[in-house]
Amino acid sequence: MTAAKSTPETPTLLVCNCQKTMRMEAQSFGQVLGQILPLTVHTELCRGGIGAYHAALATGGSVHVACTQEAPLFREVATAKGFDADQLTFTNIRERAGWCDAKSGAQAKMVALLAEAAHVSTPASTTTLSSQGICLVYGRGQQALDVAAELSTRLSVSVLLTNTADAIPPNAGTMQIAKGRIRKARGHLGAFEIEVDGYAPMLPSSRKHLDFALARNGAKSTCDLIVDISGETPLFADSARRDGYLRADPGASTAIAKLMFKATDLVGEFEKPIYVNYDASICAHSRSGKTGCTKCLDICPTGAITSAGDHVAIDAGVCGGCGSCSAVCPTGAVEYAYPARNDLIARMQILLTTYAKAGGQHPVLLLHDETHGGGLVAALARHGRGLPPNVLPLGLHEISELGHETLAAALVLGAEHIVLLGSPKHAAELAVAETQIALLGAFQTGLGYSVHRTTLIATDDPDVLGETLFGLKPTTSLKQIVLPAHGTKRDLTRTVFASLHAQAPQPADWIALPKGAPYGRANVKAAGCTLCLACVGACPANALADHPERPQLSFTQSACVQCGICTTTCPEQVITLEPGYDFTTRALSPAILHAEEPARCVSCDKPFGTKSTIDKVLARLKGRHAMYQNDAQLRLIQMCDTCRIVHVSEAGNDPMRVGERPRVRTTADYLDEAAALKKKTPDDFLS
Repeated sequence: MTAAKSTPETPTLLVCNCQKTMRMEAQSFGQVLGQILPLTVHTELCRGGIGAYHAALATGGSVHVACTQEAPLFREVATAKGFDADQLTFTNIRERAGWCDAKSGAQAKMVALLAEAAHVSTPASTTTLSSQGICLVYGRGQQALDVAAELSTRLSVSVLLTNTADAIPPNAGTMQIAKGRIRKARGHLGAFEIEVDGYAPMLPSSRKHLDFALARNGAKSTCDLIVDISGETPLFADSARRDGYLRADPGASTAIAKLMFKATDLVGEFEKPIYVNYDASICAHSRSGKTGCTKCLDICPTGAITSAGDHVAIDAGVCGGCGSCSAVCPTGAVEYAYPARNDLIARMQILLTTYAKAGGQHPVLLLHDETHGGGLVAALARHGRGLPPNVLPLGLHEISELGHETLAAALVLGAEHIVLLGSPKHAAELAVAETQIALLGAFQTGLGYSVHRTTLIATDDPDVLGETLFGLKPTTSLKQIVLPAHGTKRDLTRTVFASLHAQAPQPADWIALPKGAPYGRANVKAAGCTLCLACVGACPANALADHPERPQLSFTQSACVQCGICTTTCPEQVITLEPGYDFTTRALSPAILHAEEPARCVSCDKPFGTKSTIDKVLARLKGRHAMYQNDAQLRLIQMCDTCRIVHVSEAGNDPMRVGERPRVRTTADYLDEAAALKKKTPDDFLS
């Protein structure tokens, strides 16, 4: 038996039909994947065929095994042989493709999954969370004390009781005990801060029941992790995503036991991915105290994003990685990095193009999170019909990271349908996906597409998933294009929507979009605009611009993110926003919104300001102000700043003029005065 030989770029590929429970055609696999040697399909790679795996490890290159169930065994064998674990990767093609009713039709999908798995994404940066095991147990009565006593053998435990009715004083002071209710909590694993009302420490003289000192409000403390079995409202809005915050229902003994095991493991240093990258230079949150875009602040479920003046601050320790901020960010200032958008686009492109190359038809892209979605796909394969042969699953950390531009990219890459599979437990976050699907739908409606092709499912039932996927009707794919490997969010948007426009049933140059869309134009009422250009200085996207030599306001529509800072900054309130999208090249070039004839200095002919503004000032001041009663005085207003200063100075009424400078007194002056005094007689003084 022969494994497909690897090159420095291509790992050695090992595939197995899992005791002939899958149909795999080795020849077609090798041709599409570009293997140098013929690809052998093993029947029992993890048992009788383990020798082939040993041979692959001996080549010294990277090894890719198309099996995840036996990954622990393969890793153990590789470790025993001193093989670098970083050179070993795995892909599940069994539950995701091979185990289905239409076994003969899954060949193209298996090849596509293997090709996509070979893509190496840029790893996300990490941050370190450090915990010393200082644990707060928050709960009621004796139950909280019992849990705390068990944890105290591994952790440094304090107990905060919300109710003390059935609590029995402990025999030994192994932990601090107090009563109170947490009013506010913030932070993350290794850095929690709490504020407690009704805080009162237990008195050491407690005998039959717990006695406490005088209670006080506003007590503050810190801890590394919180075990919450109070049964009350969670201390954090999205408690499931808060590292170090462990919560269970006080009536669920099994859940509490699992929680205790998990708590004892949270001691030491932990590497956490930095899920999003932030570029403050293109953030449209605020300028000069005027608030613009607040989309990421409004949508963040963990409160990891806070306002920081003109920009925002993202706490990587608090961030739960849902990616909603990246999906709604209009400029791309917040970019998801787990994986990065460019890597996600590359994976979709490989998956869909390889599927088509292998002869696959009517591709449906199933986007799901690895934990929830992966489990449903596996359950459907083991206990149901499996995935339809044309459904290509792609696992992500979170589907809420997907913006409308990424979904549109999947369509122009060849997907007939897109199905997003989410968890009902994160229903609030799925609202972001619904908004992005609706925005993409607005584009498709405006271009005459009758089928929107994007579906969101929130279910825990694999049968519901199967019914939805098998119920999709085949349609015609869009013409497949190749997307660039790099580019900004706005660049990707322009490319994919240009392709949608080119293939549209009813192509329109301009389509209206719903309120809140990150595209559109700014309209200016020219009659009220004074060309003060305050909007130009405030615009964070440089969509509004002036002219260096004449009074002019221009607008580049492709750069506008509809943040609204220009409308709040404009002193005349003559700017309005109109959500929409212009598919023509006009959107890429500056368009003049308002221009006027410049005022020219009556003294030197230098252009300054606008003629209309100067005329308005003259009309308002003439004869109505004490300083501007005649033409000579009004002439000052018609001068540039330099000539105005010169004219006032030469006119003799310069307010800064103080007359001739007094002569400096010298030593000679004092000596002359002294000599004159000596010459005087007493009579001179009497006179």
